[in-house]
Amino acid sequence: MKPAKRTTTAAKEEDVPSMLQWWRRWTVLVAAIWIQAFTGTNFDFSAYSSDMKSSMGVSQSRLNYMAVASDLGKALGWSSGFAVAYFPLSSVLFSASAMGLVGYGVQWLSIAADVIDLPYSLVLVCCSLAGLSICWFNTVCFVLCVRHFESNHSLALSLVVSFNGISAALYTLGHEVISGKSSASSDIYLLLNSLIPLFVSLLALWPVLTYPDSSATRTHDETRIFIVFNVLALVTCFYLLLPSSDTYLASSPRWHFLGAICLLLFPLCVPFLDYIFRALHSCFHHDSSGYSVVNIEEPKTLNRVGLDHEEIKSFDKVGGRLGDEHSLGMLVRSLEFWLYYIAYFCGGTIGLVYSNNLGQIAQSLGQSSSNAKSLVTLFSAFSFLGRLLSSAPDFTRKKLDYLTRTGWFTISLLPTPLAFFILAYSSKSALLQVATALIGLSSGFVFAAAVSVTSDLFGRNSVGVNQNILITNIPIGSLVYGYVAGSVYDKHATPSVVSDTVVCVGRRCYFATFLFWGCLSVVGLVCSLILFIRTRPVYHQLAQNRC
Repeated sequence: MKPAKRTTTAAKEEDVPSMLQWWRRWTVLVAAIWIQAFTGTNFDFSAYSSDMKSSMGVSQSRLNYMAVASDLGKALGWSSGFAVAYFPLSSVLFSASAMGLVGYGVQWLSIAADVIDLPYSLVLVCCSLAGLSICWFNTVCFVLCVRHFESNHSLALSLVVSFNGISAALYTLGHEVISGKSSASSDIYLLLNSLIPLFVSLLALWPVLTYPDSSATRTHDETRIFIVFNVLALVTCFYLLLPSSDTYLASSPRWHFLGAICLLLFPLCVPFLDYIFRALHSCFHHDSSGYSVVNIEEPKTLNRVGLDHEEIKSFDKVGGRLGDEHSLGMLVRSLEFWLYYIAYFCGGTIGLVYSNNLGQIAQSLGQSSSNAKSLVTLFSAFSFLGRLLSSAPDFTRKKLDYLTRTGWFTISLLPTPLAFFILAYSSKSALLQVATALIGLSSGFVFAAAVSVTSDLFGRNSVGVNQNILITNIPIGSLVYGYVAGSVYDKHATPSVVSDTVVCVGRRCYFATFLFWGCLSVVGLVCSLILFIRTRPVYHQLAQNRC
């Protein structure tokens, strides 16, 4: 029996390095969460846009062009996919940090600090550079999830991308900590946008340098840790809504911000707690090892054997078998891609443009600056919640097999037209908050689910390039939607008595804009429904091959 005891002891000793290796693998996911949480700097634009408009003395249309310029940087986001192919991931990460540092830092020096005199055209260039940095950060996170969580990459992507939605709320808290809760100054946003992503990149460097180990063992219920992570993310979401309540934390920005940071750090402990739970469980069940592991089998490759004629046609509709790597040529020849493109264009992109205009929308309806920032936090929190819900297809696959990921995508677009029609025909403050929450929820789901849909339909390994091709609709939509909103606003605006800018007050400022956006969101809903019908057989065949 002695040799058996030595074997058991050796197995337990081997569990320690195995557990550390397992923990370091999860630190990669936590690092991606940190990166996403602090690099969604475009979402806080509306928090300081009104002050920027006043300090620069520009019209609403010219202010919208600055948001367009930021989104225009995303048109070059595909370059990050090629950068990942030729350079280390850490180099791509710090290149993104450098772009953001220059893009936002120069704006702060020109607009806030008044150190340099920057022409409007160069401000647009800085906005574009800042927007491009966000795409490079996103690509780093996509690659980390796919490399380290091949079997559960959809869960990892949905979770990580969801944290991009809380950036505006975090930066608003940071602004309140530095400038005070009642401060009207918004200059600090630009400084925070330039410095914090660089600082977070330094913190995330060690996990990013971790190389995936294909021989590494994985727990049979890896999904349980993802569930815990999602629960923690949900807690974080509701925690960030405290500014709208009367709690002590809501009245103390410093403690509120510290609590948010603790919630972002706590996921580092989850793998250790999981190990302790397994060790206790094995002791009570007299197992020889405290760390029971099995290898998770990769999903089986789809094949055409056994498919009927309709299913084969479904494969042809998407330009090949589901999950095949799609080149640019295959992508643009696919009808499904264009249905998907329009659905995103009329769903998530409209939500993004709405968030960019939140400051002026609140101002036109007589809301104060602090109320506008509360709306930004509300939109951010519900966008975060929507992104979390994008993992629903992975958790309900067996129970709701009639709903595919594209089906959930369609459902997520339903609140958007409803919200815009509410905004068009009512100016009540409560309904403004409800509509903002609905649009944030819908657009957040679209942003997060799109990464997994792109991976499913057009190839997992090409997601870094293909996703950035998809989001080229963002600068187009930002230009079109922003032009409409700016033109309607300026048409009904009157000169301000306190500055050289023009200000519009009343429902007429955005009435036509909301109607236009609402009708377009209906078009996106119809396209997403057609996409769901055309891809449903393919998703079901994928599910059968996974069994």
